[in-house]
Amino acid sequence: MSTLIKDAIIVNEGRQFEADVFIQNGIIHRIGPNLNLPADTVIHAKGKYLFPGVIDDQVHFREPGLTHKAEIRTESIAAVAGGITTFMEMPNTSPPTLTQELLQQKYNRAAEVSVANYSFFMGASNDNLEEVLKTNPQNVCGIKIFMGSSTGNMLVDNESVLESIFRNSPMLIATHCEDEMTVKNNLEHYKSLYGENVSIEHHPFIRSEEACYLSSSKAVALARKTNARLHILHISTAKEIALFSNDLPLEKKKITAEACIHHLWFTDKDYISKGNLIKWNPAVKKESDREAIRKAVNENLIDIVATDHAPHTLEEKALPYLQAPSGGPLVQHSLNTMLEMYHQGVFSLEKIVEKLSHHPAICFQIEKRGFIREGYFADLVLVDLNQPQTVRRENLLYKCGWSPFEGYTFKSSITDTWVNGNHVFHHGEVNEFVRGMRLTFER
Repeated sequence: MSTLIKDAIIVNEGRQFEADVFIQNGIIHRIGPNLNLPADTVIHAKGKYLFPGVIDDQVHFREPGLTHKAEIRTESIAAVAGGITTFMEMPNTSPPTLTQELLQQKYNRAAEVSVANYSFFMGASNDNLEEVLKTNPQNVCGIKIFMGSSTGNMLVDNESVLESIFRNSPMLIATHCEDEMTVKNNLEHYKSLYGENVSIEHHPFIRSEEACYLSSSKAVALARKTNARLHILHISTAKEIALFSNDLPLEKKKITAEACIHHLWFTDKDYISKGNLIKWNPAVKKESDREAIRKAVNENLIDIVATDHAPHTLEEKALPYLQAPSGGPLVQHSLNTMLEMYHQGVFSLEKIVEKLSHHPAICFQIEKRGFIREGYFADLVLVDLNQPQTVRRENLLYKCGWSPFEGYTFKSSITDTWVNGNHVFHHGEVNEFVRGMRLTFER
């Protein structure tokens, strides 16, 4: 099948220009003005902006074992509606993805049900080093290490195991960094003051700046010692930014960092109105942290923006703070949130495309994705910057059925999404019969 997208404003590789895009057999074949090529479908995109598909390097789709919260099928549907054409999913499922067999089962399931392209992280524990080192760098996105416990508790705290993984991993290592002892001590302190009535407002003091910095700095030191390829996820504090540099092009960096939508949007002031709905690990912190993270994204000290999409049911979120799980759904609105920050003057469109599409592709060495280039897979998103969209319960596609953005009206809308040339989303409707592809990597 062939598609011709006419007169779009293409945002790609640091510039904007009006052109047509011709897609055939899932591949971008031609980019240029006034393309008069016969096509099965013609899309008139005058005045709209065409981006490369968003690549989300950190999601939790909860399958297997936690499918009352989410499934690969449902969350991939929500993802493409939000302009995400590719996701990389985390190993803290039930059972955790700690063997090659369990990892392959996830790939098999995604091939059956995912409407977006996919890859899955291999999980590390204190006792599965042999399995970790079997991971194929050509078709698996990376190794995930929890250097702080979170949902699923896959904490790796054995120092010799950590060093062995860092020293011997054949591929990128992604880390969740919060110092476990600091978090435990902080929690005991607040429980001594408030008993079981510790509240959500205490969350950023329990999951504190110091807990984040101690763990992130340890990971950076270990990566430098072992020459590992380290990628630190969801930076949440201004203090951590000093650990990273922008003195090399991304493809030459050995240590990279990610920021998440919630740390770029919310602050601790929002706990009053949002409560446990914005309880994440690491915690949303001060406005000064948010501003520093935004600045670091613009200055390329932080390389990628992702979601850490991690849904729970409303019933679980309604529990008291100490029992309520951390995480929330974001994939349907991450691009919209970044576009809202464009309207606010925080990010340029070129920077948004860089952080959501180009840089994940470069950082993970993804083959032929993340750019609008001839010969690349046709993963594309069409955006109307002047079509408001209000987030309501009835237009959510997450299985959990809620969003921290409910009631908010975004100034922009995602109108169309293509995955490998397949028109998977069009004006609110998802083609659930499309199937994404497994990522491959140039390593």
